[in-house]
Amino acid sequence: MNTLSALTSLLALDRLPRTGWLLAGIEDPETIAGHVISTAHLVLGLAPAVEPPLEVDRVLALTIVHDSPEAWTGDLPKQVSAALPPGAKHELEARVADELLASLSETARARHSEYAAGETREARFARVCDKLQLGVRLLAYVRAGRGGLEDFIETFRGLDCGEFEPARALHAELLSALSELE
Repeated sequence: MNTLSALTSLLALDRLPRTGWLLAGIEDPETIAGHVISTAHLVLGLAPAVEPPLEVDRVLALTIVHDSPEAWTGDLPKQVSAALPPGAKHELEARVADELLASLSETARARHSEYAAGETREARFARVCDKLQLGVRLLAYVRAGRGGLEDFIETFRGLDCGEFEPARALHAELLSALSELE
């Protein structure tokens, strides 16, 4: 595979819906690419306020590649991931990233590995923003009158953002906004 092949493969993210929203009855769910862009905006909004400072550009790179393997695997819903043997989803995504992202650049592959490992502050922050984006999208769906999203609300309530104060504050704000609509 070469760079052009990787780039054309990644275009699938523009069309692939987030499966969890489909299963919840959302007829026009966000795409994986839409989720990634929204998460990147969240990073740009919160990361500069994190203390001690994060490498914001690195967090953005982690965010951009975090769901790239889904161009080939699709967005596996929580139920499927839970039914797989332990580590199978992680192994699948690593194998796809090895081929797809390594063809894009070594930087892209390294950032995906860093995100998947979750050991750096930047990776942990990108992961928190990934989950916070679920809350932003959830709020938008609830405000639009979409029902049947209680499981998403419960999952979002359990999100731990304590390591990063700006993320904790946004999480609290989102929960308050959701509570007002319940």
